[in-house]
This record gives sequence, structure tokens and C-alpha cells, in this order.
Amino acid sequence: MDAGGMELVAGLAIGSATVLLLSPAAISASGLATIGLLFILAKPKAWPAMKSTVQFFTAVSKSKKGNNVDGQSELLDKGYANLKNSFYDLATDFYEWGWGTSFHFADFRASETFKQSLRRHEYYLAGRLGVSSGATILDCGCGVAGPSRSIAKFLGVNVKAVTINQYEVNRGNALCAHEGLEDQVELVQADFMKMPFADASFDGVYAIESTCHAPDRAQVYSEIFRVLKPGATFACYEWCRTDKYDAKNEHHRRIKRDIEIGGGLPDLVHTSVCTQALGDAGFEVLEARDCMQDGHLGRDGEPWYTPMVPSWNPSSWPRFQFNAVMFRVMPLVLKSLELVKVLPEGTAKTQTMLQACGRGCAQGGQTGTFTPAWLMVGRKPL
Repeated sequence: MDAGGMELVAGLAIGSATVLLLSPAAISASGLATIGLLFILAKPKAWPAMKSTVQFFTAVSKSKKGNNVDGQSELLDKGYANLKNSFYDLATDFYEWGWGTSFHFADFRASETFKQSLRRHEYYLAGRLGVSSGATILDCGCGVAGPSRSIAKFLGVNVKAVTINQYEVNRGNALCAHEGLEDQVELVQADFMKMPFADASFDGVYAIESTCHAPDRAQVYSEIFRVLKPGATFACYEWCRTDKYDAKNEHHRRIKRDIEIGGGLPDLVHTSVCTQALGDAGFEVLEARDCMQDGHLGRDGEPWYTPMVPSWNPSSWPRFQFNAVMFRVMPLVLKSLELVKVLPEGTAKTQTMLQACGRGCAQGGQTGTFTPAWLMVGRKPL
């Protein structure tokens, strides 16, 4: 059997075994034997995916979330704060399961692993701030603060990290304590449209694929401008439509809608909207470009959307979760576990939303109509 055939067997094995293990019905002796056979076929390839899956279900089943995600397009009609809280209450565990603790994209340079590419992408942005060791900087829209922790260690800085969602605050601060960084990185529950910090509090501010959730870019940039010290720098990666987007093209409109619904966005705006808003907020715009088009992939590099291209290989994570079996089976499994009260209501619909986002992002990358990394660097005048 060739390598592709082995990946197919491994993929079917882990997918089938996951369904059997998570079935609300009792597993018979023959069922257990089947699971054993499937894992023998899958061999070590099954374990990375299985470990992540078990951790995910444990986290979701223990979380105290209500049934506050009751639809897809309906979410976009709610108020801004309610939308963010509802979305992230259930989406956070999915993000960690499928992606890790850094909720963002990165292209793959030659010989990089998935985690290495994420760290390099974070360090590149952090380097734009021009801060020294001991500085205090702000992570604006931090998730569970994976980038906050890596940047704090990389630059030797102190990081305040804000997210609107209390569940992410609790999870992120627990991870900081686990890594011994509780005195260096602190998550705070706050709306980045109106932050609880004094004027000119920070030596630098960054945002990684987070301010796309703001209903008004000029307002969020103005708030960042307020808390930044004069002469200091703000750097961000923004989710944006590109010049290749054609509003008359039905496929392009579907890509945009998938990203908005699946990503919990109020609107996916064009790059020019963000650049204009940054200047309108008072910043001196030093840089504005799509850094996913830098062209430094090398012979073995891959574009940023590769992790969402389906794979049958369980060790190819997170691509494995986008294969045809997992894409169709996971919502059914989650729904069945909702019915027996193992998981909170809304879990399956959240998964469906995130799948739509993954599909939209991948197709947006392939068509060139969407970028997750419109790099902007702005300085607050002295």
C-alpha cells in the first residue's frame, strides 16, 4: 500500500473509532474489538488526533456554558457584545482542539512545523513595536493569549491581554500560571472598543486577527490610540477582502458570507477601509500591505490556508478535521452528545459555523479574495 493509501486507512480508523467511542450508546465487546483493530491499522498516526479529541471533549463537557448559540445567521443580528460572548463561549474549545492556543494563521516557510510558523508570525509582528525588555505592551483581542505568552518570553516584556469573553480570561490565565508566566502576562475581561486603562498606558500595542470583530474600525483604532504612549507603535494583522474580490461574483459572495458567519464577524471589509480608519484614528501609517504575499515560502513552503485543505492523515493536524468523514460526522456526534446532556446545547451548531469559516477562508485564500494578514503599522505622534 502506498503512502496515500496508508493515510486513508489511518484517517478512516481514527474517524470511525472516534464515532464509536463518543457514541451515547453502550459499546459492546465486538465494538471494543473493532476499535482496537482500527487503532492497530492506524498505528501511531491516530494518537495525536485522538489525544486532542479527548482533551477537547473533556473541556467542553466540563464548561459551564448555556445554550446561548442558537443559530448561525441569527448571531450576526445580535448586539456586538452579545455576539462576541455567545460565539466565544463555545468556539474557544474548538479553536484549541483544532489549532492550539494561538488563534491565527501563518504561512509555512521551508522546513517549518505548524507551531514554528505561528511563532515566527507572532515574532515578526512583535518586532514591529520596537520595544525593549521590561516594556509593558497590550494584546488587543487575545483569545487564550497564546501569542501573549510567546511574545512575552521572546521580547522579555510584560503583557496585558484583553478579551471580551470571561471564559477565555479564565482559560488564558490558567495557562499563564501553568507556564509560570502569571507575573508577566495577565488577561483582563474588557471590550476593546472601551478599555479600562488610563490614557498613554502602554509602550506598544498589537492585535492579531482580532479587530476584524469590531463593528467600527475607526473606533477601535481610536481606543488603541488613546491607551498608547506618544511616539509608541501599534501593529496588527487584519482579516480583509482584497482587490481580487468581486461583489458581482456569486462564489466570492459565498466565501465572504462563510467567513462572516463562521468567524462571528459583523462585516468583512476591504483592505482600504482598515488603512483609512487607522489614519483617521490619528496614527501615522508606516506600513500597510498583505504580508501573506511576501513570497518567502521557499521550495518546501506552503500558503497560509494549507491547514484547512482536507487530509486523511490523522497526524496532519488540523487538516484531518476537514476531511469528508470528520466534516460530516463531527456535527452528528456532537448533536447526539447534546441530546444526552454530555455537551451543552449549541455545540454542534458552533462546529458547523467554524467549518463554514474554514471552508470560506481556504477558498478565499485559493482565489486570492481574502487575506488574514493585512499588516498595518502605525505610530502615535509625539
